[in-house]
Order: sequence, then C-alpha cells, then structure tokens
Amino acid sequence: MHDIRAIRDHPAAFVSGWSSRGVEGAQALVDDILTLDTALRAAQTAGQMALARRNESSKLIGAAMGKKDLVEAERLKGEVESLKGEIAAAEAEERELYAKLLGPQGLLAAQKSLAADDVPDGEDEAGNVLVGQPWGRPREGGPAKDHADLGEALGLLDFEAAAKMSGSRFAVIKGGLARLERAIGQFMLDVQTGEHGYLEVNPPYLVRDEAMFGTGQLPKFHLDIFSAGAFDPQAFAKEAQTGNRAMADEVNARLDALPAGERQAAWAGIVQELGQRDTDAAVAAISEGMFRDRHFLIPTAEVSLTNLVREQILSEDELATPIRYTALTPCFRAEAGSAGRDTRGLIRQHQFHKVEMVSITKPEDSEEEHERMVRCAEAVLEKLELPYRRMLLCKGDMGFAAKKTFDLEVWLPSQGTYREISSCSNCGDFQSRRMDARFKRAGEKKTEFVHTLNGSGLAVGRTLVAVMENYQEADGRIRVPDALVPYMPKGMTHIGP
Repeated sequence: MHDIRAIRDHPAAFVSGWSSRGVEGAQALVDDILTLDTALRAAQTAGQMALARRNESSKLIGAAMGKKDLVEAERLKGEVESLKGEIAAAEAEERELYAKLLGPQGLLAAQKSLAADDVPDGEDEAGNVLVGQPWGRPREGGPAKDHADLGEALGLLDFEAAAKMSGSRFAVIKGGLARLERAIGQFMLDVQTGEHGYLEVNPPYLVRDEAMFGTGQLPKFHLDIFSAGAFDPQAFAKEAQTGNRAMADEVNARLDALPAGERQAAWAGIVQELGQRDTDAAVAAISEGMFRDRHFLIPTAEVSLTNLVREQILSEDELATPIRYTALTPCFRAEAGSAGRDTRGLIRQHQFHKVEMVSITKPEDSEEEHERMVRCAEAVLEKLELPYRRMLLCKGDMGFAAKKTFDLEVWLPSQGTYREISSCSNCGDFQSRRMDARFKRAGEKKTEFVHTLNGSGLAVGRTLVAVMENYQEADGRIRVPDALVPYMPKGMTHIGP
C-alpha cells in the first residue's frame, strides 16, 4: 500500500516509478487516484461542516426555548433534521469513495510497490543483473539426466499416481527420495535457527483474506491462490443476484449436469475456471460468496510469519535487533500465471515445501538485513556444495510487494543453466501499511511503519531437484551430500539400489 499523501505531494515520482515497473497509463492512473483523493477529502470536509452546523443549531435550540421563542426553536429543529440528512449523505459518499480509493478492493490497493533507486530498469528476466561471480563450478561430464527421469527410473517418483488422485502439477515421492526431501527441510531449518538466529515458528497454513491482503496476494492475485471453506448456498444466491447473473446461471448449469455427490467438490474449480475467463469484479464477488468461513491456503509461510506483527505498535527496543522468523511449511499455488511452464517434474508444483525467512526491522536497518538474509540463503547452498549465482532482479521482474529483490539460481545439469531456488525481497513499508504494523521510537509520540523482508531459505522441492541432478552417478543412484548424511538413516549415503 502507498501513502496517499506521498502521491499527493510527489505525483511525478509515482508516474515515473510505476511506468518503470511496467504499469501502462501511469499518468492516467495517478490522475484517477488524485481525483478520488480530492473527492474523498471534499466529502469529509462537507460532512465535518454539516456536523459542526448541526451541533451549533442544537445548542441554539436550547437557547431559543429558554427565551420561549418557539418559532425560532421549531426552525432550528427543522434545520437540524435537514443537516442530519446532509451528514448521512456525506458519510455515505465518504464510505463509497474510501472503498474505491483506499479499501481492500480499491484503486490504491491494486498498485505494486515502487522499486528502490538501485534496481535496474528492465521488462522481464532478461533485464536481471548478475551480482558478483557464480559460486562453485558446475559439473563437467558425467550423467546429466533430468530429475524426473532419474526419480522415475529409481521407482521413487510417481507422477501418474499423483495425476489420478490430484491432477497435474502433483507428485508422489517415495522411499529414500522422500527421506532425502525430509532431510533437506530439517537441515535448512536447523541452519537458519541454529546458525543464523531465526526463531522457528509453526504457523497456520489456512489464513483469512485480511492476512493475504496484508502481504499483497489479494486482491490482485486471487487466481493464483487456493481457497477452502464450507459452501453456503444462501450466500452464493445473494451474491449472484447483485453480481454477474449470467455467470451464476452458467455455474448452476454446470453443477446440475454433475451427479449430486460430486457438486460440492466441483464448485471451486468451476468458479476459478470461469474467473480466468472473465476477471470482472462481479466474478470475484460470486466466488467470494460461495463459502462460509472462507480461508486461503498459504502460497508461502511469508503470509503467516509477516502477519505476526499485523495491527501492532512495537517499541524501539523490540526492534533493536531485527525480529527474525523462520518456518518449514507446505505451500500451495494455483500457478494460474505460468500455464505451460515446467509442467513436468518438481520445479513448479501446486503443492511443495519451503523454509521461509521473514524479518521485521526499523526503516534504517532493512537494507543491511536484506544482505544478511541473502547470505543466510546462500549459506545453505554452499553447505550442500551446489553451484549457484546471485541475480539482482530488474523492475519488470520483481514481485508485486517488493522494492528490491535478489534471486539465487542453482545449476541444473539437465538444463545446462541456472534456475531460481530462492528469492529474497525487501518490501520496505509496503506490506506494513497494509497490515498497520508500526513501531514507536523512544521519546517520540508519532509512530512509523516497520519494514518487512522475506526470503526462501530454501525451496525444499527445488533443492531436492538440484541435489538429485548434481549428485547423480553413472549407475543411476544419487549420492547424499555430506551435509545431509547425519539426517539420513545410519549408513545411508546413496539413494537407489
């Protein structure tokens, strides 16, 4: 979220900043924001003036009654009643304008963060910049089988069984490979807690929409996240009446064609499919109205960990050292924006595990903390002896909430290139404004917004892919990296027969 006062005072900076991040029509966007802002302030002023006049007239009624001037008293009473209507109208207009500009579905909530000054220009990943030199030397010669083929050959990866029960972008991992994946996650968690000082947290995997809004997943990326909740027919009917009637009719027709026992499970998929076809707000309204006690599955523990400070005012002492959280959780992503990419294998799954790092800092500490966080992620790769490189993302390739992002990319022999395995972002005060997470300096009355940072330390599934490919041997087995041997059954140094 952005400070409307900053846009008001420095509109050109936002036009330039959003344009450089690929926002089309940034000038018109800023103009629309300022127009709404002017109208909102005018409505607030009108309401305040009408309220002041009503209060003054109410006082004068008592004075007129004291003078037995009944005519004047009646006139004033009529004026008070009229002003009540003006106040109600101004309040209604204020609520409407506030929702359009500053509400969860408002114009400002849908705008991405501005990039830091040292972030390079660029439209996509081609504009990213290598930082320093790659670490480690990619293996030369030897087997370079794709991890999916390697796992299937060992009988430890089963995509067919997963597809039968869950569809595409799922996998069944078995035996020694499942144990290796568990070892990777535990190893990462131990490194981040034992060596880097992060506090381990076991957070909820289901969160409410306020939490998703706080970290920036909602409202813009509602098609990329999974939701859960009990279907509420009355709520759906109510939303359908005020929303997209044609879509509601299509949903009902599709459901009527299914056996009764399958309809409950089919609701979410049908609405999401139609939502991808028509992203009108009415579609979202009907989708939201489907459920009772609606929750969202976290796409990353960043959501749960960052929201630990939502709606809080921390003391300066509490931020003398940055607050650091870490968690090993499953993550769930619909991958709506990546159709056709990495459809086979473990690189882009709907369900995967990740060790997440989150830091909460004072504004002046966030840049240093960002570098520290990246080094905490790099340390895992170095301990596993996996070749990697660090990339500074350009403005067009950064995430919605980030002001600056470093990606770590690991070497995959089968592809002969580096692929992302960690992304570490400094979000500045963008998320904290959405969560209302603040702190107060000693001796100061005013509060300031904290800075939030998040990063992967690392993605477990992608690390499993990297270990499988970089440690595969000519006989088809996978050697267990030395750092992981203590986490495996005694004497187990290889995966495979």
